[in-house]
Amino acid sequence: MDDGETIAKQLLGHCPASVARVEPEPMGKYFPAFKAYDVRGIIPTELNPELAYNVGRAFADEIGPKTVCIGYDIRLSGPELYEALARGLNDAGVDVVHLGMVGTEMVYFATAHYGYDGGVMITASHNPPEYNGLKMVRAESRPISGDSGLNEIERRAYEKDWERSGNGSRRDQDVYEDFVQHLLKVVDPSSLKPLNILADAGNGAAGIALEALLPHLPLKVTKRLFEPDGNFPNGVPNPILEEARAGTLAALQAGVESELGLVSEYGSDGSQSTDQKQAFDFGVAWDGDYDRCFFFDEHGNFIEGYYIVGLLAQAILADGSKDAIVYDPRLTWNTLDIVDRLGGRAVLCKSGHAFIKEKMRAEDATYGGEMSAHHYFKAHWYCDSGMIPFLLVAKLVSQSGRTLGDLVGEMLKNYPCSGEVNSHVADVKAVIAQVEEVYGPQGTIDRTDGLSIDCGDWRFNLRGSNTEPVIRLNVESRGDHDLMVRKTEELLAIIRR
Repeated sequence: MDDGETIAKQLLGHCPASVARVEPEPMGKYFPAFKAYDVRGIIPTELNPELAYNVGRAFADEIGPKTVCIGYDIRLSGPELYEALARGLNDAGVDVVHLGMVGTEMVYFATAHYGYDGGVMITASHNPPEYNGLKMVRAESRPISGDSGLNEIERRAYEKDWERSGNGSRRDQDVYEDFVQHLLKVVDPSSLKPLNILADAGNGAAGIALEALLPHLPLKVTKRLFEPDGNFPNGVPNPILEEARAGTLAALQAGVESELGLVSEYGSDGSQSTDQKQAFDFGVAWDGDYDRCFFFDEHGNFIEGYYIVGLLAQAILADGSKDAIVYDPRLTWNTLDIVDRLGGRAVLCKSGHAFIKEKMRAEDATYGGEMSAHHYFKAHWYCDSGMIPFLLVAKLVSQSGRTLGDLVGEMLKNYPCSGEVNSHVADVKAVIAQVEEVYGPQGTIDRTDGLSIDCGDWRFNLRGSNTEPVIRLNVESRGDHDLMVRKTEELLAIIRR
């Protein structure tokens, strides 16, 4: 299968979707660790227990909660940051619920499911080992970002002019059992067949959740790197990067988990066996806090995130529902085709989790997807999840009677795409203006997110980075791979001249 990333690599000689470095982001007004949507920085120079304590006090003053839950992923600095953050909240009179080592979606779950007033996940997601961070939500797991409280939390943490004081309590809570039951309500395990699946947790926190979930499923699962390890012995789990998924691909293409020499099969009764080795129906891998998951077909081909949006829309609409599906404008035609064909309602939205969540609530959408592997679900309080997509893809393969490669292959044939191609330029606005001057007269312009131009049998989206002089290009066509390649080359000639 020739996916968008492979196409772009052939054109350009580099990986288009992401790069293996941390892109600079605008720093906060007072602290470099404060970003647009969260707190994230190097330990201990940018983020440390002192700042975490002050964030706890500031969160209490700004949000006004009575009870806040806190979890952390596998990074070694997580427990120390938890202690400081919890102490800051306690000193403001806020009760703290300690969730322990969890994934980001479990903080979202716990905050909304148990009716807590806020939640904090201590994670730096796919950033290098020396980083950690704080993702904060208020009641109902509504996001806290720059313009919805984060800037004020930063200011308060800097000024340290505390308004609240008290002696809040702490208690531990194991939410895994309730979280698993939540997932099983979203996707009924009786809809799944005993598929052979390679699951790669990448030594992140996903392995813990999967150990709790898999005994309830009729799937035959080969476990890879399920042991949580904040030392990242196999690298930071970030499967969107080619080098980070090399081990997963090797195992899939071999048809067995040769590296561990073990195939662990869970039956619906929770039993395990290790006496059978088979080829896989598909593979799935997660990042460190498992709010993103990535898929591979039965041949070991990595599936571009754009087509996963279409797969999930298909899985959700397959029961005849007329639900709204939110999508971003970078690559669109495959999603639009599937949603229209299955009777759903497609809703366009600017990319970014705050925009997607807000649009989903406004439109009462069941699902929202970004090609960056973030998938949001109404059933999960409009938050992103890495476990629900895994279950939905397993359901789609089970119910359709088709292989994942066949399902995605049809999409690739109908709507070949370039994958996201990044280019460093001297002047982002000037380059976008030049491109619009050339192609604007040829098609229909949309400015929902950057510049999109629909030229009938092909289209593209061009977006400038908010943090550096980089332009991100996505091109797709209607069933004409060669046309897509030519137009990608044409556009890059203008962008990079």
